[in-house]
Amino acid sequence: MNATEIRKLESFFQRKFQLPTIEVRQRPRKDDSAELYIGDEFIGVLYRDEEDGEVSYNFSMAILDIDLE
Repeated sequence: MNATEIRKLESFFQRKFQLPTIEVRQRPRKDDSAELYIGDEFIGVLYRDEEDGEVSYNFSMAILDIDLE
C-alpha cells in the first residue's frame, strides 16, 4: 500500500469508529498490507486486494479469549 492509501484508510477508520487515535502503519517489507493500531496496541492487519481492476481492503483482527475477561 502506498502512503496515500494508508492516509485514506486511517481517515476512514477514525471516522467510522469515532476514534482519532487509530493509526494505520505500513508493514516492513510488505506492500500489499498495513497494520492497524490504537495508540501503541496492535489491533489487526489490513490487506489490499485488486481483482478485475477493482480495489478492496480486508481487515483481519484476532481476539484472544483472555482479552474477553
